[in-house]
Amino acid sequence: MKFGRETLLVLGVVLFTAVSAVAVVPRQDIIWARKAVGPITLNGILNEPEWAAAETMTINWGVDNGVPGSGWKVESGRPIPSDPTRAVLKFLVVGNQLYLGASIPDSSVGGSVSFNRFDGILMAIKDRTDAGLPKPPAEYFYSWWKDVLPGPPPPDPQPAGDLPNFRGKWGSNPALSPRDSTQIANWDAVTVVNGLSNSDATIDVGYTIEMRFNLTPMGYDLSLPGGDVIEWNISIYDTDWFWPFLASKFYCNRVWWQGPWGNSALYNEVRIHTKPSVTTTSGPLPVVGHDLAIPEVSQAAPVIDGNLSDAAWANPLVYAFDIRWNDAPLIASYPATGKYRSGQYQPPVYNGTAFVADPANATVKALVKGDDLYLSFDVDDQVVQYHPSIDRWDGFIFSINDRVVRGDDKQLKSWRLAFQVAQNGTGLAQDDLPAFIASGDAQLALALKPGTTVDTLGASADQGYTAELKLDLTAIGYPAGLGDRLAFLGMDLLDGDSFLPVTSSYGQRTWWFREYEGQCCPAYAFLAPLSAVGAEAFVGRPVEEASLTAFPNPSAQTTLDYAIPAESRVAMDVYDVAGRLVEHRDMGIQAAGIWRTSLDAGDRTPGVYFVRMTLIDPTSGQATSSIQTKSVLLR
Repeated sequence: MKFGRETLLVLGVVLFTAVSAVAVVPRQDIIWARKAVGPITLNGILNEPEWAAAETMTINWGVDNGVPGSGWKVESGRPIPSDPTRAVLKFLVVGNQLYLGASIPDSSVGGSVSFNRFDGILMAIKDRTDAGLPKPPAEYFYSWWKDVLPGPPPPDPQPAGDLPNFRGKWGSNPALSPRDSTQIANWDAVTVVNGLSNSDATIDVGYTIEMRFNLTPMGYDLSLPGGDVIEWNISIYDTDWFWPFLASKFYCNRVWWQGPWGNSALYNEVRIHTKPSVTTTSGPLPVVGHDLAIPEVSQAAPVIDGNLSDAAWANPLVYAFDIRWNDAPLIASYPATGKYRSGQYQPPVYNGTAFVADPANATVKALVKGDDLYLSFDVDDQVVQYHPSIDRWDGFIFSINDRVVRGDDKQLKSWRLAFQVAQNGTGLAQDDLPAFIASGDAQLALALKPGTTVDTLGASADQGYTAELKLDLTAIGYPAGLGDRLAFLGMDLLDGDSFLPVTSSYGQRTWWFREYEGQCCPAYAFLAPLSAVGAEAFVGRPVEEASLTAFPNPSAQTTLDYAIPAESRVAMDVYDVAGRLVEHRDMGIQAAGIWRTSLDAGDRTPGVYFVRMTLIDPTSGQATSSIQTKSVLLR
């Protein structure tokens, strides 16, 4: 049994409140696909009872359909559509197949030989079978776009009554040719048009799509006890009054959920969650929280001098992650879909890619203090250099989304706060960061480790460098107090090493979640306040040993943070100085991670109390850890 050290704490409260979850803001980039308990017939009608129990997402033109990546775009014609898109999407699971039901009201349905002059849906599923990282998107394009037809030039508009065609991963090759049995088995759909496509002689009502994706060849396994998360996105194309062309009403546009394209990964993705136990009859859905939490700490804010000596950086709650070149097991340990979105790249230097003799290796930490985000960077590097080419930088690109400003596609704009090691061994701000520093909204400092010199010859063995970055989040659209406290982040480590002969020089970059701003897909982070109650904010954070701390100290309100290295039943007991039990609370079985709860003084007498946490193996019933903290109750 492990016993922790006893610490004198001045607490304002001693009795536990009920453990309650940190308020989880519903995510706008996830949806559940329930497992169907009854059969589904692929006929485009969506009349089975299973569809009535399916989770639903409605996508509307001209509004935010979910941060950070959703948006819309006018392609041609009227800037404001006379019949704006409103699509209702539903999701189900049958075996290892995903079913999509789409109901799309539309007064003018059809297509043409010209791109963007059609109705339909463009999707992507990330291909988990690909050996590389990040996992690339596979395009699924189902639309009335028919630019290639056998024989003479195709008619435009298309023949009345035509239905959509399949392009992309399991589509026709060449385009519009008959698909084979394998293509159909892996992707199929049936569309029912309420009206007549490619004809505006009468007003249409809309169309319904019933679609099936086989996920086995894409590397997903929905039978896993914990389920799987399908990385997906959709863009809905809408063209009206083109059959025949009517200038006064014609328009074409598209609106998307998280990501706009099928063959490239931009902005974000939809995470479709599945689990065998989540069925059309299983009742309420599990809550899907953030990917990670960056906590506010009780220590003083770090001084931005690049040295990482502040007490705040030693707080075990501080969120930390490593970035290393060519370390697949490390990437596999990243939370949520970070294990599939992170990656690395070696750009050519002197027309080649030399052997990486000194792989990039860094630890990044993050914390919040008030309205400010703090980042620290600890880099091991035997060859620290300055070079003007970004492909040979030593430095970082940190990307974070604004919470108000929108990009050209109406998505949340993302900022590129980059820096590199300067010739004089300080930090040289790049891209968007200099403007933030000039306005007083950011600070940067970099310090060389002992024995390190900056050159581009690799003549002496270096140790590396450390750096600190502070960003006032109110400068990128956060309100005072940080509002919903969500943050969308990416980190890219750049490492250039130079040697003689020069052809042995190289550059490399390795990233966590997303490489650059605007790309898919950022980490979905929660900026946990000091007053946060509950533990979901920190579940999944790697923990090496049990611990129990209380803060602030002293205070009229006190919070307990406790770390659990493995799933355990947690008990909390409060004793007075005579050793009498004041209160016992069974916290239940809790997952590994760092948890947070509060204390409530109630009507207790001022004096000295002890709080003891006991961790019990839920399988054997044996206690694995017992940690005690002494507190002084002040009124």
